[in-house]
Amino acid sequence: MRKVLVLNSTYEPLNVCSARRALVLVLKDKADILERSEMEFHSERASFPIPLVIRLTNYVHVPQRTTVRITRRAVFARDRHRCQYCGSERHLTVDHVIPRSKGGRDTWDNVVTSCAPCNRKKADRSPHLAGLRLLATPRAPEPSAFVLLHVDTVHEAWRPYLGLVS
Repeated sequence: MRKVLVLNSTYEPLNVCSARRALVLVLKDKADILERSEMEFHSERASFPIPLVIRLTNYVHVPQRTTVRITRRAVFARDRHRCQYCGSERHLTVDHVIPRSKGGRDTWDNVVTSCAPCNRKKADRSPHLAGLRLLATPRAPEPSAFVLLHVDTVHEAWRPYLGLVS
């Protein structure tokens, strides 16, 4: 079943749902279609476009996500599946900026996505000592990263709404 990106009325990413659920929200006037597929759902008397991106008509208050478990998948989603040392998208692993052997902890500001070659080069040293530099300062993930946790691939139509560059 196709996945549909769900945006709040303020265009911030909220979630991902099935195409069928998205169409129900649209038919109940609880959401508007922003991006649609060329394919359609067919009933006996009508056909409806399959949505790719919908926006809720009413604002939904989302409680602040204060504690998010640090998982491999969450770190990859936050870092957009790119090595934070060289930008590679291949052979990804998780690296502790300050190695655990040197007292580094499992916190959002100490864990980054790293490709295997950079991780081996860094070993149990700081990036500076290994001759590496972080491309971005690690921090707690943005809301769009949570949406990316629920899908294996990001549809091209979603990219502008998630702040991803094509």
